[in-house]
Amino acid sequence: MKVRLIAHTPQPEKVVAAAAKLCYSGAQIDDLLDGLTEEKSRDFVEMLAGLGHASPTEHASFTFAIEGVSRSLLAQITRHRIASFSVQSQRYVQLDNFDYVTPPEIAAIPEAQALYDDAMAHEAELYRQLTATLAEKHTARLLAEGLDEKQARQKAQKQAIEDARFLLPNACTTKMVVTMNARSLNNFFQLRCCTRAQWEIHALADEMLRLVAGVAPALFAAAGPACAHGACSEGKMTCGRAAEVREHYQTLLSEAKHG
Repeated sequence: MKVRLIAHTPQPEKVVAAAAKLCYSGAQIDDLLDGLTEEKSRDFVEMLAGLGHASPTEHASFTFAIEGVSRSLLAQITRHRIASFSVQSQRYVQLDNFDYVTPPEIAAIPEAQALYDDAMAHEAELYRQLTATLAEKHTARLLAEGLDEKQARQKAQKQAIEDARFLLPNACTTKMVVTMNARSLNNFFQLRCCTRAQWEIHALADEMLRLVAGVAPALFAAAGPACAHGACSEGKMTCGRAAEVREHYQTLLSEAKHG
């Protein structure tokens, strides 16, 4: 898994503070940014958190480039609908020798790992065979319809991988660019940093939190699962390790803040 913070709102805490200032003072837009030092901006952000007033944090957005994650993770992260996603297409990108994600529980058992690797190799070979078979049939049809050979082969190959992708497993890796605003990110972290989240998206959430907390620590000072800053929200499904989780996120946020 690789995660990069490739762009974000410049001076995100100042932008959020300006939005809050407009809500709570008689400021005019011409002087909205006046006096908003880094320290005062963070004071505004902390005040918002204390009031539970989260809407101004929607004005700060963060864009991540992510690769080496599974299509299984893709199905989970796109459930967070207040976000923008651009994902590598299996319809247009041929994946003859695809990389894949291995769950830790499988990697921990040599026999299971061997079975898993064999299954992935078999899926890749079937994908290649199916793509070739479909491309051959499509090419013959397109040639008969009057296309020249180069055009026929190009169009046939595209049609072939469009259907062959149905063979690809959830383990197959993908790449994406994801943009979320700070409010959506805090919701994402509350849900996906929880120990009950699936291991892969949990690891992704931790890394995304580490990155954004480094550039906007006040906006994400209370980020993480509910138990990191209060009571567990999982009820009877709790992992029972709130103290351990709390220590983990205190360390993560402190290290991110201080570089």
